[in-house]
Amino acid sequence: MTTRAFRAIDRFHDVHPWDHNAHHHPWIMRQLPRRFGRALDVGSGSGDLARLLATRATEVRALDADRAIVARARELTGPAVPVTFTAGDALTETPPGPYDVITCVATLHHLPFTGALDLFRRHLAPGGTLVVVGVSRTASPGDHLLGAAAIPLNIALALIKNKGRRVPRPVSMTAPTRPAAMSFAEIVRDARRVLPGARLRRRLFWRYTLVWHRPPAGVRGPSPRGDR
Repeated sequence: MTTRAFRAIDRFHDVHPWDHNAHHHPWIMRQLPRRFGRALDVGSGSGDLARLLATRATEVRALDADRAIVARARELTGPAVPVTFTAGDALTETPPGPYDVITCVATLHHLPFTGALDLFRRHLAPGGTLVVVGVSRTASPGDHLLGAAAIPLNIALALIKNKGRRVPRPVSMTAPTRPAAMSFAEIVRDARRVLPGARLRRRLFWRYTLVWHRPPAGVRGPSPRGDR
């Protein structure tokens, strides 16, 4: 896609915004058990996914580096919902695990990639599930084709979700953003070094997904490359 096309899409979304990340929340929930213990949501934003996780989890810890969006997430979350929101750096201030579920949506490209995945691996409980929805840099012909195919569907969904009206930007879309630096091919290569057996797929709306299950206790899985 050209820079001009991206600018046109941005102008359209200024008038008809919809949350591409929240669009993937139902898919994320389908990757998870019906019930689980502790969950960690990294890059939790306004807390929409953390509150969804809380419908199945005993306890959810939600972490985001933006103090303003964390404060807003607390305001939007009822006192009976078992979510604790923390403002902090994911690499140095993650509440200690282990966690049965770790989620990370549109945040991994803000962090050192392999360092963040290694941290998730260490905090994930045996038998636990890591689910990432990420953003990659458009690089290959396949990336460009998928991006082009997403444009008409993206416009149609925006009009459907907003009933053709101008609407304000959702709270979930007010957190700071950053363009992705890694291509999907680079992401696949580096992710499988840290998380052997991880499943990665390109998705519509300029996203990719990663799912990794840590082997249960007593079951030895492949070691990450570089481990001794």
